[in-house]
Order: sequence, then structure tokens, then C-alpha cells
Amino acid sequence: MKFPKPHTLQQIAQLINCEFVGNENFEVLGMNEIHVVEPGDIVFVDHPKYYDKALNSAATIILINKEVDCPEGKALLISDDPFRDFNKLTNHFKPFTPSSSAISDTAKIGQNTIIQPNCFIGNNVIIGDNCVIHSNVSIYDDTIIGNNVTIHAGSVLGASAFYYKNRPEGFDQLKSGGRVVIKDHVDIGAMCSIDRGVTGDTTIGEGSKLDNQIQVGHDTVIGKKCLIASQTGIAGCCIIEDEVTLWGQVGTTSGITIGKKANVLGQTGVTKSIAGGKSYFGTPIEESREKLKDLAYVKKIPEILKQLKEK
Repeated sequence: MKFPKPHTLQQIAQLINCEFVGNENFEVLGMNEIHVVEPGDIVFVDHPKYYDKALNSAATIILINKEVDCPEGKALLISDDPFRDFNKLTNHFKPFTPSSSAISDTAKIGQNTIIQPNCFIGNNVIIGDNCVIHSNVSIYDDTIIGNNVTIHAGSVLGASAFYYKNRPEGFDQLKSGGRVVIKDHVDIGAMCSIDRGVTGDTTIGEGSKLDNQIQVGHDTVIGKKCLIASQTGIAGCCIIEDEVTLWGQVGTTSGITIGKKANVLGQTGVTKSIAGGKSYFGTPIEESREKLKDLAYVKKIPEILKQLKEK
């Protein structure tokens, strides 16, 4: 998430009332999670296990809960609670803005696009030409939808990320300030949920087709011409490359990559990254031929045991 204009390190420190290490005029351009940071971004880290990863990332401003040596060319924001202060910055730069109408005055809707009754279109939404948005669809703020897109009834685009910190008093949510981006010629079935990015974009690539009742987690990127069947659950921060097929009730863990033209059979649990161009099945996931061979061998166990007893 980029800020509307550059800020200085001192200005950001004042917003969250914390100390800083570095030139007070050090330029701050935005804030992002570690998998999408760029120079000029703030990244937060609050566990020693991830200090080195954050300090050595592309981010040039590290919001951290310990005084450490500052890498050359970077700056530090020293906070007793980086998670809390990252939320403060999200609330400051991307505050929730209530809507007063079903279709916001700030929404831009293209030519020949049909919006069926009872839809909600939030602030700063952009919808392209020749789209059909069926009844009871909710499109949250800042969502971008391309041309020739169809979204069926009851789907929700832009809900908050499922991202929580476990505190003694309960779960604390990381605020979502990112977007959902839907490219051209995408079809989204009924009752799908596509969560917005925490700071970046959740993206559905051109020509991809989603069946009914699919969950797509925050910051996930789905490539071009993917086919995703009903009741699939895709966790946050996944990369699904072009022309992937996910059959019904597939589930993934977060942060994995599914390679181009992979074919994942129904009810498979994608517990790790997998290469493209192959077919997969089962939990834990394996290439489908090997998994089916294993299942065939398992069926032979009673016969083998019977033969051993007879001997």
C-alpha cells in the first residue's frame, strides 16, 4: 500500500508515538507485508525468529520491537508493539469510510455494465465495460474489476483478511488496507468470498473461472485461465500460476505456489508448493499416479496378511 504522498521517518514516528533510528528526513513511501515489500516501504516484525528476514528484506523501514543494528541504507521504527502500530498506520492512511448509498457516488461503472438489484458497490470501486453483477453481490471499497466480468448472486469481494494475533485477552485482527483486483473475462460463481489484501492486492487473472462457494484468501494471486471448482478454499498469500485446475473441495495452506498447468484432483490438501504440468491427489499431496498406486497397495494388505497366516 503506497501513501498518497511521501512522508518522512520523523512524521511516521510521530503518528505512532515511537522512537526511530535513521535520518529524520528518511523517505517513507508506503507499507507492506514482507512478501511484497519494496524500497520505501515499512515492514513490521515482532518475533526474533523473523528479525533477520525483515532486516534483510527489500523494505527500507523496519518497524521492530527491539533496538538492533540498523542495516546500511535503512531506518528503524522502535515500537513496544509493532502489530498494534502497523494497524495504527493502516487506520490512518486507509480508514474505513461508511457508505450512505447502495452504489457509492465515487464508484465508476463502465459502459453496458448491468448491476442487478440489491447490490452494494463501495467507495472508489472501478467496474469495467460489459460486466454483469447479479443481485446481492457486495463489492467493498477500492475493488477494481475489468471488462466482461460476470459475478453471480451473493458473492463478496473485499472482506477483511483472516489474519489475527493471539493475545491473552483474545485475538487481535491485522487491519486490511489492500484491494481486490479482478482482470478481464473472469467469471465468479454464486456465494464466493474473495478477501482483500492486507496491504497489497488479491488478484484473479484474466480469463479465470470460479465455480460457486469458493474462498480466496488475502493477497493471493491467481493467474490467467485458471479453473477452480466448487468449495475450494485457497489460503492467503498463495501464488497460483496460469492454467491451473483445482477440482472440488481442494484446500491449500498459506504461502504456497502451484505451478503452471498443475491439475489438483478433488478433496486434495495442498500442504506444500507443487510443480506445474503434473496431476496431484491426496493429503498429504502427491502426484496422483503414485498416490493411486499406494491406495491400491493398501487394499492388498488383508490378502497379504491372510497368506502369511496360512503359511
